[in-house]
Amino acid sequence: MKPLAIFGGTFDPIHNAHLRVAWEAAEFLGADVRLLPANVPPHREQPVADAGTRAALVRAALAGQDRLTLDTRELRREGLSYTIDTLVELRDEIGADRPLVLLVGADAFAGLPTWHRWTELFAHAHIGVLTRPGHGGTLPTELRTKIASRRANSAQSLRESPAGRVLPIPVTPLEISATQVRALLAAGREPRWLVSDALFADPALLAPYRAPRGEPG
Repeated sequence: MKPLAIFGGTFDPIHNAHLRVAWEAAEFLGADVRLLPANVPPHREQPVADAGTRAALVRAALAGQDRLTLDTRELRREGLSYTIDTLVELRDEIGADRPLVLLVGADAFAGLPTWHRWTELFAHAHIGVLTRPGHGGTLPTELRTKIASRRANSAQSLRESPAGRVLPIPVTPLEISATQVRALLAAGREPRWLVSDALFADPALLAPYRAPRGEPG
């Protein structure tokens, strides 16, 4: 059965590294991938742009293909955007049998024990760890213990059960950050080739990140 994978973040704004790793995960897993902008992220500063703008940015960046799609459920939910709540909702929607994969970066995965109800994640989804070549971070003991019997060695193994496995997914390291993109925009510069060209089509999309006219960047 074709897996469904989800990739969350603030996407403030979405940039080409987000798009590239989501696409590579989709191809590696043979999955459809949904991008889920967070409303109120529990583990980082609040976004600069509002929910509607960030959703519009993701929608524009995904135009022209149908393997990566936008899911706005976390933007519509009140309060903190806890991943466990999203997985529970999705599992109810897609049924008990379809493989569901939570995509997380290697650094975020190492911090998994700080997530809300983190031990319950495995009951609802597999976890695909987006791993750059040469990245070998140390995992906390409680996480190593939790995943010791859950490690998978192929995308096919995730298709054989709906949830509970952990699989590294190799991705291309693009050194782009939303902080970098925001800084360029605030300085009056254009982050060409760091973000999708589609984001420049409507001046209002990137307006929240630009310095007001008459003020230094």
